[in-house]
Amino acid sequence: MTLKSEAKSETEAPSSNPDVEAAPVTPKDAPFYPGDALSTFRHVFFVGTLCTAMFTTQVGFGCAVATTGAINETYSVENQGELAWAISGYSLTVGTFILIGGRLGDEFGSKKLFIIGMAWYALWALIAGCGVYSSHVLFIIARVFQGIGPALTMPNALAMMGQSYSPGPRKNMSFAWFAGTAPFGAISGFAFGGLFALAWWPWIFWSQAIANMGVAAFAAWAIPVLPSQRELRSSLRERLEALDIPGGITGVAALVLFNFAWTQAGIVGWQQPYVYVCLILGVLFGALFLWIEFAWAKNPILPLNALTLDIGFVFGCTGTGWACFGIYIFYVGQVAIHLGGNTPIQMAAWLSPTLVVGLVSALAVGKLLGKIKAHWIMLVGQIAFIIGSLLAANRPVDSVYWTYFFFSIIVITIGIDTSFPAATVIFSDAVEQKYQGIGASLALTVVNYSVSIGLAFAGTVEDNVRGDSPSDQARLDGYRGALWFSVGLAGLGFILSLIFIARNYWKKTA
Repeated sequence: MTLKSEAKSETEAPSSNPDVEAAPVTPKDAPFYPGDALSTFRHVFFVGTLCTAMFTTQVGFGCAVATTGAINETYSVENQGELAWAISGYSLTVGTFILIGGRLGDEFGSKKLFIIGMAWYALWALIAGCGVYSSHVLFIIARVFQGIGPALTMPNALAMMGQSYSPGPRKNMSFAWFAGTAPFGAISGFAFGGLFALAWWPWIFWSQAIANMGVAAFAAWAIPVLPSQRELRSSLRERLEALDIPGGITGVAALVLFNFAWTQAGIVGWQQPYVYVCLILGVLFGALFLWIEFAWAKNPILPLNALTLDIGFVFGCTGTGWACFGIYIFYVGQVAIHLGGNTPIQMAAWLSPTLVVGLVSALAVGKLLGKIKAHWIMLVGQIAFIIGSLLAANRPVDSVYWTYFFFSIIVITIGIDTSFPAATVIFSDAVEQKYQGIGASLALTVVNYSVSIGLAFAGTVEDNVRGDSPSDQARLDGYRGALWFSVGLAGLGFILSLIFIARNYWKKTA
């Protein structure tokens, strides 16, 4: 039986509610979920292909964290903070352009945008590798533009999951598998980045280009044709209004300028006028963006009608948690590699428990989401972030692996792989089927932008704690200052989760 014929039989099924008169259901009355009709074989290939969006995104993050030292040997950059843009710039564009990527997918088709995103990622990975023949400026620009690829693939991958599966276990587990691939991607980035760095670091990015082009070609077959969720537009003006171009431009400008100011402040200091000018402009663009979304846009890029206070708490907890994780993964690597004498390959081995712990945590959340309230899952995640970051901040440089590091990586992995599946499922269920791209975009924007802005804040803390001293002790003090800042973020998330629980308890008893 084909998907089309199965869809027809489903839409003609009588109501299962005995209090409602049996009547045929038309496609206009109820949405059709094509993923529910897929065979197990096609379901596995479909979800597996979509999960490559998260996998390749984390590969792009992990490989740069592990190999900044090898890259700097090529460029001999005096201020090594400039190479931090290879990481924060990538995360910045991932988090900034996700809302636009989700909206484009809603309007022009999520499958098309997924394939375009993979091809875009491959193109700029190729250019990043070719940066070895130029300066570090071209390399950083390529890394920044490379981040637009995941900004197209991830929201549209989650949108296709939301469009393809009706609310229930299959949809929840698809989101859980998506989250569970994150640690696999990060570890692969560390491992293969370290291996290629032993030979020649450009192959880190050239191999990504080859792999992503292969994924793009495979996705054209593995992803089924999905029913169009786009409303028909009768004119070009209506199409442009649907894209909310003014909202997209002002929103991107606000996020980029705000993040740029904080990241650059950690490199050159706040005494430079252009730094705080960018910060002020970012705030002004943010205010203009909110005015456009509230008072002007007919089809706002930000679905304000879906933003309940409960979802706000979920995103607050998720944002502080993932900012904490971004600081953790970067600065424990800095301590281990630059002060502890470890290699990127050793770091990949040290982080390997995340493969098992992350997958088990994500799949457990997928099973529990329908049985346990999201605020309790968030509380568990915030406790894990606090414990993991506390262990990292207090870890002696010469301590053995099986003490501080081993336990910290286990518990902080539980934090990231409990908060993300919960956030994506909650918001996907809160928006209409045709706006799944927007719903997925918001969750991913919070996650990825939090990683980038968290690193920017931590960089300012590190710079001020370290001071001008070039000694190893001063560097260690700066790294620990950043890690203690991550403890504070985790504590804020914990407080938000407690307020969230108290509010839900009050609503239940009122």
